Amino acid sequence: MDVRSFIDNSILKPDRSEKEVAEFVKKSRDIGFYAVCVNPCHVRLAREIAGDEMVVCSVVGFPLGLSTKEVKVHEAVRAVEEGAKEIDMVMNISAFKSGRFGYVEEEIKSVVRETGAVVKVIIETCYLTDEEKKRAVEICVEAGAHFVKTSTGFGPKGATLEDVKLLKEAGKGRIKVKAAGGIRDLKTALAMIEAGADRIGTSSGFDIYRESLGG
Repeated sequence: MDVRSFIDNSILKPDRSEKEVAEFVKKSRDIGFYAVCVNPCHVRLAREIAGDEMVVCSVVGFPLGLSTKEVKVHEAVRAVEEGAKEIDMVMNISAFKSGRFGYVEEEIKSVVRETGAVVKVIIETCYLTDEEKKRAVEICVEAGAHFVKTSTGFGPKGATLEDVKLLKEAGKGRIKVKAAGGIRDLKTALAMIEAGADRIGTSSGFDIYRESLGG
């Protein structure tokens, strides 16, 4: 298994300079990761460096998910215009917790419709019960999302094997699963893939790749 094909190598912390982002993207491209995930303001820079050799992904409504639907759609469309091929959007967790499932679905559906990009919906599993996780998967499926993603990595807890298995089972082959948050070594990444993750979001891609080479 080539672990590189599963990795969205992410640089999302707010204190990273443009020089650091550029170096991160270049190294990710040279190693051959599937994608690099950056904040919206760095999409154009990342695309210039990645060229056609690597997918550029941007986050939307990150990390809280509490922007309005209109703001999320605008942010997503702008990211695609600047070169993003994939969008990792944070679900409106407050609306979901309030039972406003129609709003949550329409928000996701709008981003999918207006961008035409691969859309991964971050449901932030650490805040949800198992039943809520299953309901969130159904909403993502109905909205036409391509992936359900466990976590932002900025919450109190990241991906767990149990959650990946639950999301995969709930999806019933209708949607892919991205595991993210706290995946820092090869053993954990491989365990997530074994549990059903189709993609791995991590800021430790370089370390994971180095481990895969036996280094």
